[in-house]
Amino acid sequence: MIYQLAVPGPIEDVEELRVLEWHGEPGHVYDAGAMIVELETHKAVVEVRAARRGVLRQILCAAGNWEQVGRPLALLSDDPGEPLGDAAASAPFQVAFEVT
Repeated sequence: MIYQLAVPGPIEDVEELRVLEWHGEPGHVYDAGAMIVELETHKAVVEVRAARRGVLRQILCAAGNWEQVGRPLALLSDDPGEPLGDAAASAPFQVAFEVT
């Protein structure tokens, strides 16, 4: 199955976040608890970790770019060979995030 990793939210008084660093490139496999990406608000850093196993398939928002809360940052899948197909119809990828 194909999943969308979206900017996590809601975070109080935050409408957009900047991608600081991706912790992997397309093809990277994340186990539950692994850090996927670090994001930044104007006041804090947000660590986004996988809540389940998944394969990073495509990065939609490059490091240094800003994106609105709820917008997709990347596509992930269960299987690295799975066709991406219609990404707009993909399910959300479950994550845990911590604001520091």
